[in-house]
Amino acid sequence: MVWAGTGSNNTESTIKLSREAEKTGVNGIMLVVPYYNKPSQEGLYQHFKKIAESVSLPVMLYNIPGRTNCNMLPDTVARLAAVENIVAIKESSGDMDQMSLLHDCLKGKITVYSGDDSLTLPMMALGAHGVVSIASHLVGNRIKAMIDAFVAGNNDEARALHNMLFPIFKGLFVTTNPVPLKEALNMMGMEVGGLRLPLCTAGEKEKLFIKELLLKYDLLK
Repeated sequence: MVWAGTGSNNTESTIKLSREAEKTGVNGIMLVVPYYNKPSQEGLYQHFKKIAESVSLPVMLYNIPGRTNCNMLPDTVARLAAVENIVAIKESSGDMDQMSLLHDCLKGKITVYSGDDSLTLPMMALGAHGVVSIASHLVGNRIKAMIDAFVAGNNDEARALHNMLFPIFKGLFVTTNPVPLKEALNMMGMEVGGLRLPLCTAGEKEKLFIKELLLKYDLLK
């Protein structure tokens, strides 16, 4: 299943890109909260509603205030949940109080996913269904085992897996994401290419750290 990230801080441009994505046959689109221009909560509502109504694809909202400098509040998400094809949100505020409020406001109308690997287990305890993951490119089976254990009620096992995975969850942010992940995949022999400016390759110390992290998890041959 493929979801295309078509969000931007320009509503009309996002509609155009989303329609182009729809033509390619993707399964859904993910729309990030607009960055830089800092819209109001009403502006966010109108932005996402107009885009969602312009396509037939399922829509996942993406709230990541650390990168956009704009936080979409739970009440706004609850309003957007009434739009038929808005089906999920990737919540990356890192705020457990906000997650609690989301769960209370949404009442299961749309699915909430953690946007941070290290917060997957805490957020699931508050009602999230899983994670839109970075580390799963490297340790996907182990993350799945953690989630399965929690869903099955095996909390001690889930917590042990979380603690075992925590260093790689955090280590993949030794420098700006997705730089460490692409370095790691290339080291593992998966040729995913380089980066586009203004992102650039990791430094030598960071590369050494990433290599040691991969060795810790038996990910290098």
